[in-house]
Amino acid sequence: MALTPKVPSPRPSPWLLAGALALTSLPALAIKPFSADYTASYMGMQGNGRMTLAAAGPGRWKYSLEVSSPLANLSQSTVFEEKGGQWRPISGSDSSKVLTRKQVKNANYDWNRGVATWTGDVKENRAGPIPLLAGDMDALLINLALVRDAGAGKPISYRMVEDGRVKQLTYTVAGKESIDIGGKSQTATKLISSNGDKQTIAWVVDGMPVPARILQRDKGQDAIDLRVRGVR
Repeated sequence: MALTPKVPSPRPSPWLLAGALALTSLPALAIKPFSADYTASYMGMQGNGRMTLAAAGPGRWKYSLEVSSPLANLSQSTVFEEKGGQWRPISGSDSSKVLTRKQVKNANYDWNRGVATWTGDVKENRAGPIPLLAGDMDALLINLALVRDAGAGKPISYRMVEDGRVKQLTYTVAGKESIDIGGKSQTATKLISSNGDKQTIAWVVDGMPVPARILQRDKGQDAIDLRVRGVR
C-alpha cells in the first residue's frame, strides 16, 4: 500500500501494482486465507504493513492492506469474487491520514449495470461512472493477480479501473533475484511496470500468495517499499 517539513499528499498512488485483466484469461488458483506482515518505508518514513485475505460471504473474499508509521496511516481493502475464471472487484475502500489530513474514498463495481462509481473525498470528474469490461480489477487486487500470473509464461498486461480512471499496465519479467525473507534467502521473479515517471517493481516467490517485495518509484525516487517478514 506510497509513506514542514513538507506534508506529503494523504493520497498516495493507488497501492500497489496496478492492473487488471490478463490478456488471456487464466485458470483461477485456489484461494486461501492468509496474513502477511511487511516492513514498510513511505517517503523515507519507516513503519509496518500487513496484508490479509479473509472470506467475506459465499463466494466472496476481502483483501486488505494496512500501513502505519509515526506520521501516516494508510488503509485499503477490496471485496472481490471469482467469476468465470476471473477475479472481479465488488467494492473497495481507501483511507489515508498524514499528520492531520485525512481522506476516505469508496468504490462500487456494479457488474449488473456494468459501471464503476466512487464516493467520498473524490473530485467530481473522478466519481464515474466508468464502463466496466470483463476482467477489470482495481489496483489492490492486482497484488494477487501478479502472483497468480507470474509463472504463466505469457505477457502480464492489465486494465485497471481505479480512482475514476482506466489505465492499461504491462509488467515485464526482469529475471530472477535472491531476496531475503525472515533471514532466509529465496529466489524471486522480478516484475517491472513503467508508466511515465512512475515505476512499480514486484518480487514474486513461488508458493507465496503475495509479492515478497513491492517497490514503487516516482521520478527516480523510492516512494513506497514493502518487504515481507512472514506469511501465515
